[in-house]
Amino acid sequence: MADKTRSTTQPSTGGEEQGLGEESGVSLKRKVTLLHGVSIIVGSIIGSGIFVSPGGVLGYAGSPLAALLVWAGCGIFCTVGALAFAELGTMLPSTGGEYSYIHTAFGGLPAFLTLWVNVVLIRPATQAVVALTFAEYSLALAFPAPCHAPRLAVFLLASCGLCLLTAINCWSVQLSLRIQTVFTAAKLLALFTIIAAGGVHLAMGNTQVLTEHMLAGRPSADGVPLAFYSGLFAYGGWNYLNFVTEELKDPYRNLPRAISVALPLVTTVYVLANVAYLAVLPPAALLASTAVAVAFAREVLGPLQYWVPVFVALSTFGSLNGILFTSGRLFLAGAREGHLPPALAYIHLKAKTPVPALLVTCLLSMVMLEVNIFFLINFLSFALWLTIGGAVAALLWLRYTQPHLPRPIKVHLALPVLVLIGCVYLVVVPVVQEPGSTGLGVLMTLAGIPVYVLGVKCHWKPGYITSLLDDATRILQKVAMVVEPAPANAASK
Repeated sequence: MADKTRSTTQPSTGGEEQGLGEESGVSLKRKVTLLHGVSIIVGSIIGSGIFVSPGGVLGYAGSPLAALLVWAGCGIFCTVGALAFAELGTMLPSTGGEYSYIHTAFGGLPAFLTLWVNVVLIRPATQAVVALTFAEYSLALAFPAPCHAPRLAVFLLASCGLCLLTAINCWSVQLSLRIQTVFTAAKLLALFTIIAAGGVHLAMGNTQVLTEHMLAGRPSADGVPLAFYSGLFAYGGWNYLNFVTEELKDPYRNLPRAISVALPLVTTVYVLANVAYLAVLPPAALLASTAVAVAFAREVLGPLQYWVPVFVALSTFGSLNGILFTSGRLFLAGAREGHLPPALAYIHLKAKTPVPALLVTCLLSMVMLEVNIFFLINFLSFALWLTIGGAVAALLWLRYTQPHLPRPIKVHLALPVLVLIGCVYLVVVPVVQEPGSTGLGVLMTLAGIPVYVLGVKCHWKPGYITSLLDDATRILQKVAMVVEPAPANAASK
């Protein structure tokens, strides 16, 4: 693998179907519409957490009112971060998200470490957790509480879900986008049902639970920051549309539009869903429940309570599809810059999908199914906010070093500065609270340095390795019907 240096020339965006590598006729195509963009953001953010365990924010916040303010504050913070990413995404409209931005601003090694931690940890672990949650709730009807589904059954169903969605994403961009839109609509319908049920409950005069407990408790200086940390984890996925900017139709208009619709929508739904929960369930019951939506439905929805596990399964299935869709584009971007094997940048001849990149991310996720993922989650957030902070720092650095770069969207300087301060805080918090697991995360990140030196910067490789890679690439091209796209306009040796 040879490192490449990205120039700051913007790829052309004229024409809805044009993409990088268009000269060869085989490239990613601009098929992601505004509706698809909104679905990717909303569908990736809303997973199982709001249905299963929203009590984490309440437990740290100390009172229901403080918890609601934290949920709203987290939504506002992510919206501000998304607006900063809108500037990056329209200034550098290429696949890869924060990896591409860090590569442009700071060069090969920081970008490679961003890619490294995403490849070995963030993306596979996130996809594995979502797949396992999908499997557990899909089997909940067959194994009602207090019974638990056999571990083998959960593993097999999670593997089937990963393989099925990977196959769909390889087969057709349009089909995967339709699935994303449909399942996003389903999870919003479920949340609107919860909100409406809570509203009807209050309208019928059942306000005692809410009024008695709203101001109960006292927020603590130690707890509120942790409540924000927990809440922001529930908003994960707000930056995913930036990973597919290269496939977004009219990105200069649709990227900020999608952000402007999706983030306020999710914030409003999250706050109102928590109001509905608190209107029916006392804080103690909400904190004690391992499935809050089920407990809520048992009180106010009657027979509809049995549909809650179905909606959670649908929600996680849609989230998994969105994460897989964007992960494939991240791996493709890394391969195109020489930071991953070149074959991962290959595109299917007819479907115009990054088949090798999607297959690899699926394989890594299936490996993670057998790892103690919930231990990895302890430093997952640390690595995630470190990379997001690096992307925001890239925005500020490019403002200083390349002020004349075309910026179709330019946010006020205070916004990225605020987000960067927040990211620094979110990186420091786990260092103080969980120094052991965070230290392991730092070591895993730094472990990418020797990989970068040997795999990217070292141009000499044994002949048998080169021959093996060439043979494997030829076999992959024949079996998967993938070809190498023309060099991206935005990259040069």
